[in-house]
Amino acid sequence: MTAALESDYPPEGGWTTDDLDALPEDGRRRELLDGVLLMSPSPTRTHQTIAMRLGVALEEDCPDGYDVTQGVEVRISRTRSFIPDVLVTTSVAAAREPSRYEPHEVVLAVEIVSPSTRSIDRVLKPALYAQAGIPFYWRIEVEDEGIVVHTYKIDPVHEVYTETGRWTKFVDTGEPFPVNLPISRITPRRV
Repeated sequence: MTAALESDYPPEGGWTTDDLDALPEDGRRRELLDGVLLMSPSPTRTHQTIAMRLGVALEEDCPDGYDVTQGVEVRISRTRSFIPDVLVTTSVAAAREPSRYEPHEVVLAVEIVSPSTRSIDRVLKPALYAQAGIPFYWRIEVEDEGIVVHTYKIDPVHEVYTETGRWTKFVDTGEPFPVNLPISRITPRRV
């Protein structure tokens, strides 16, 4: 694995979660898609402010059976690993203080769309999160008219998400727990 980094070529057979574990803790966000290493540029201030404010808001309404966190890895398989911007997990899973979660421990994955991750957050991640059985997915986009939150619920038979709302003023949903969140609450001071 170290040789792969030194030679700038991927390991034979592609990257695995074992390879991710062997990489240095250098603050870079690394994800895996079928053995391909994905590295995203540092998120913007707007992106991080939305994530922070959303995490705080969800934490305030979060019942005891759940936990809210940010940017923790979800290991889907040996060759697939993603890092949602905000996650709601089971409190049992959170109690073990993990550095990563299994998909069955994640209740809600939230991605905040950046220009460099638009297709991944709109198409790829929701498809793979649904396939992994994560019950809820939210996608947040900063558009000309402001922040838009798209909420989805899994159709477990077909392993796809169906849209449950497109929110521009309030996120008002009962799942995964009752949320009545003004969009202004997650909007940065300067967008």
